[in-house]
Amino acid sequence: MSCQAPGSVVLVRPHHFSSNPQTNTDNSFQSWDIAPLFKADISQAAYNASTRLANALAEAGVDVHVFEDTETHRPDSVFPNNWFSTHAEGQLALYPMFAENRRTERRSDIVSFLSEQYEVGEVVDFSGLEADGMYLEGTGTMVLDHVARVAYTAKSRRAHPIALERFCSRFDYEPMYFSAQDDDGRAIYHTNILMSIATEFALVGLDSIQSKAQRRRIEARLAAGGRATVPLSQAQLREFAGNAIELTTRHGHRVLALSQRAARSLTAAQREVIEASCQILPVDVGPIELAGGSVRCMIAGIHLKRRRSAVVQGIRVDEPGAFSQAV
Repeated sequence: MSCQAPGSVVLVRPHHFSSNPQTNTDNSFQSWDIAPLFKADISQAAYNASTRLANALAEAGVDVHVFEDTETHRPDSVFPNNWFSTHAEGQLALYPMFAENRRTERRSDIVSFLSEQYEVGEVVDFSGLEADGMYLEGTGTMVLDHVARVAYTAKSRRAHPIALERFCSRFDYEPMYFSAQDDDGRAIYHTNILMSIATEFALVGLDSIQSKAQRRRIEARLAAGGRATVPLSQAQLREFAGNAIELTTRHGHRVLALSQRAARSLTAAQREVIEASCQILPVDVGPIELAGGSVRCMIAGIHLKRRRSAVVQGIRVDEPGAFSQAV
């Protein structure tokens, strides 16, 4: 098992996916204007897209835990990586969210499920920082190098520097805080839009990092960890090529999960670097991408150790590649 690439994930399947007016002011990757092109009920289409991702991951050999969200007031619940993360030392972290209507995405039933099925020794709750206007939206705002213990974080109003320092101090990560902009000069709202760190390589939207000094620092830090940097253009970021996540299958193989449009945007040279260490696993999640996020945003990786006795509705969690249906 790669320390960087988890073998189990949590997905939340939305029943009322829709545009969120509280996030569209700073998320320039949203594209709701093209929703009519899908010629379908977007809510149902998003539900189907999340099901496709769950099936594709399970078929590849990744353990997938799917939770349903039938609430009507959580338009972005399909992105659970923003409100919690897990860590190999047995910790589960809860995060402060920028949008008020996203704060109810934090679900005690998911935390309880993970505590029952995995070895969770401690829940670290940063959500109280919301009262002070300090936000840190999980592995959306932080792209974590779990090996070198670096938290790469692009500056935005969803990543407060004090909240970042508190996370890094508590979890023993080095903060790497930098500025990144889209092709219109606006701050990129989440770091995982422009960056994905795998075991042997890292996808990085270098063009979005305006400071040459910051760019060199990031490249040097990744190289020190033995990773090849795969530069992504601004156009590729728009296709969500940076919004990918490496996962480990039950056979010990690694896959890079990303969307179909992201995979199509990769060049032959970029594919060669990626495929030297893992298999590219593209999935059609087009409806979800209307909200400005893609496959990485939909996946909360589980870095915890499994409890040997864990059972989910008759399906043993320690049965590799299981697609367990949760609440």
